[in-house]
Amino acid sequence: MPRYQLTTSLRLPRAVQQVFEFFADAGNLDALTPPWLRFRILTPLPIAMREGTLIAYRLRLRGIPIRWLTEITVWEPPSRFVDTQRRGPYLEWVHEHRFTEEEGGTRVDDVVHYRVPGGALAHRLCVEHELQRIFGFRQRALLEAFGLPERQPGPVLITAAPSNAR
Repeated sequence: MPRYQLTTSLRLPRAVQQVFEFFADAGNLDALTPPWLRFRILTPLPIAMREGTLIAYRLRLRGIPIRWLTEITVWEPPSRFVDTQRRGPYLEWVHEHRFTEEEGGTRVDDVVHYRVPGGALAHRLCVEHELQRIFGFRQRALLEAFGLPERQPGPVLITAAPSNAR
């Protein structure tokens, strides 16, 4: 199965610690997830985020109910963390969140490596467009959460990744 890489980058005029703390609160995931997914965290809040933390979710993809379980596999405050799907709709889903202090703010980068059931055809027909919509919503929601709705989010880029990329 082909492996894909999704990348986004967004600059927020806030301190890296403030931005990381927003992401470290799993309760904020709801605000970053499009309403059409009917997303719900099943793990009781608040969730103590650290390496090894498991978070269970429920959502709907194209009307189909999905249960998703992720594990925090890397936890390096305030610079990055990684959540890895343990059970869910993808064959593989590894989402790295990076926070880089820049002059006057923080650059937030998402790098997701994933594989989909159905391979390249399913990716082209369904998954690629849906992920662009979801991550586009996420970027706009981040801008709004930090009081910056008038700014333009960056692009959501999806490319085929080398099979040995991690």
